[in-house]
Amino acid sequence: MRRPPGTGALLLLIGCLLTVLGAGSAQAAGYRYWSFWEGDGGKNWTYATQGPSLVRPDDGAVQGFRFSVSQDSQDSAQPRRAPDFGAVCAGTPAKDGLKRIALVIDPGTAADAPDGGTPPPLRTACARVAPDASTAEALASVAKPLRYDSSAMLCAISGYPASGCGEQVAGDSGVADSGGADSDATDPGGSAPESAADGDSGGGPSAGVLTGIGAVLLLGVAAVLQARRRR
Repeated sequence: MRRPPGTGALLLLIGCLLTVLGAGSAQAAGYRYWSFWEGDGGKNWTYATQGPSLVRPDDGAVQGFRFSVSQDSQDSAQPRRAPDFGAVCAGTPAKDGLKRIALVIDPGTAADAPDGGTPPPLRTACARVAPDASTAEALASVAKPLRYDSSAMLCAISGYPASGCGEQVAGDSGVADSGGADSDATDPGGSAPESAADGDSGGGPSAGVLTGIGAVLLLGVAAVLQARRRR
C-alpha cells in the first residue's frame, strides 16, 4: 500500500526528535557532593552563595550541610532537619567572648552514598567559637575529621565519605567519574563543584538546547502535516 505523500519526511522528523530528546535524558548527569546551606532566621534553608570558609555567621545562626547527588543548586537536596537554633543549642550555654553556631550535618540517603554504602545518621551540633570564626572553623570544631581536595573544596565531614570529591555521576548508569585527587587542605572553600553550581551538568545538551531543537523539529512536523492537508 502506498503511503500518503510526506509520510516519510514526517516519520524522519519524529524519529529525530525522539533521538535527540532521548539522548539528552540518557546523558543527564549530576555531582555527588556536600552542599552548604544557611538558615533564613525562620524554619527554611537557603542555598549558600559563598563557601563555608568565607561565611562568618553571627551568634545564633544556623548552618547546614547535605550530602547528595544533584545537577545544580536549583535541585540540590536540603538538610532534612529544620534550622532551629534553639533546639540545636539548647544544651550549650552562651559564654562571654564566644559565639554559638548551630550546625545540621545531613549525610543524605543510601541512594546518594558512593558504591551503595550506608551513610551515617543525620546529626546536629552547637559550635562555640571565636566571634570572627567562619562556618568552616565552626564545623571543624565539632565534626572532625574534615577532608578537602587540592582546590580546597569540602569533600568529607567526620570522615564521610571515605573517598571521592564532587565526582560526576552519570544519570543513566550511576557510574561516577573521578573528581580529582584529595588532600588535607587547611583553607576550606566552597562546597559545590563549579560546574554544578553554575547549572552545567556536563553530561549532555542543556535543557535550553534540547528545547530549541525540539521546537524546530515540531515546526517541521507541522509544516509536513499542513502540506498533506493541501493535497
